[in-house]
Amino acid sequence: MARIVVKFGGTSVANVERIRQSARHVKREIDAGHQVTVVVSAMSGKTNELVAWTKDAAALHDAREYDAVVASGEQVTAGLMAIVLSEMGVPSRSFSGWQVPIRTDDAHGAARITDIDPANLNELMDAGWVPVITGFQGVAPSGRVTTLGRGGSDTSAVAVAAAVKADRCDIYTDVDGVYTTDPRIVPKAQRLNKIAFEEMLEMASLGAKVLMIRSVELAMAQGVRLVVRSSFDDPDAPQIAPDGTPGVPGTLVCDEDEIMEKQIVSGVTLAKAEAKITLRGVKDRPGVAAAIFGALADQSIVVDMIVQNISDDGATTDITFTVPDSDYDRAIKAIEDAGETIEYSRISGSKGGAKISVVGVGMRSHAGVASSMFKALAEKGINIQLITTSEIKTSVLIDDQYAELAVRALHTYYGLDKTDA
Repeated sequence: MARIVVKFGGTSVANVERIRQSARHVKREIDAGHQVTVVVSAMSGKTNELVAWTKDAAALHDAREYDAVVASGEQVTAGLMAIVLSEMGVPSRSFSGWQVPIRTDDAHGAARITDIDPANLNELMDAGWVPVITGFQGVAPSGRVTTLGRGGSDTSAVAVAAAVKADRCDIYTDVDGVYTTDPRIVPKAQRLNKIAFEEMLEMASLGAKVLMIRSVELAMAQGVRLVVRSSFDDPDAPQIAPDGTPGVPGTLVCDEDEIMEKQIVSGVTLAKAEAKITLRGVKDRPGVAAAIFGALADQSIVVDMIVQNISDDGATTDITFTVPDSDYDRAIKAIEDAGETIEYSRISGSKGGAKISVVGVGMRSHAGVASSMFKALAEKGINIQLITTSEIKTSVLIDDQYAELAVRALHTYYGLDKTDA
């Protein structure tokens, strides 16, 4: 008997029929003798609707009341899931985050989980019940409901799995696993049997939308094994693992030590709408970088790639960085407003860049991955504007018009194409 936490995303609970389909996955695990706790998101589109209502009510509103409104989406789903499970003969009860309780700090709208008391959940599961918990929310020290920020249901599920010491946490979504790249760009993309936490973190931060970054960080810190799988699969079909053997389908996100044969490159990611900004002739003195990026941080602008080139005499430096296209104009203004503090000769930039990255834990033990990436792009006539690297990742900024060509070229170059596609 295993203890499993299963989480259903918005598309998996978009209406009552889909809730019923997802509930059949839960029943299958119960019938197999496992203990299960369910975590649910709001129905697809409902959170956006609730957020729009709060903004329509008042552009500047109390964040505590924002949480009170937005948290209602998951409460509806949890109640419906519990009703459907009970109708199927699976004893079930719904719980809001404050009833578990899932304790958080008081940062309304972007709260962080501080503690979960598992006693109530453990008692229910031991008695044969299935608790259905609202994801995305908890309770502040004041007793007010809090929300964790968009995508917080994944984080809720991982935190609950850690608290009840679950054997694994199954994240049900509208895709059947993590792929080597976006199958819409490369039809020959392969579903990965396993991927290391660090690889998944990099891919999530670089544009892959399968899992939220915070949930992967928490899973890695707590040692919670994740399985990404599809709620649209037939719940009554035999459980076949990606390697064709009986087991859990989907992609296992786990510790690197669980992966026997490590790929040099596990995936290729694409992030579009990247803007590039360059400051020329910046006075090279202590604190100048802090002044530049502090001015951007004050405007809540997220900076990604950063490259610095110091002049031969060491008196000045050029600094280039990227921000989302949507933040380009605000970033330029923030730098210009801080011009006297920063001291630079001129500023230039452009929108419409694309960041292409290759990711793989095998890069640690193989030399030449970056140079081979540059060679593959050069063979397609693709010019590289910026380069950044880490231990298991190499990223380049290129012109947006070559983005999909670059992804396809690199996917083939590193041998990631499915041979039967």
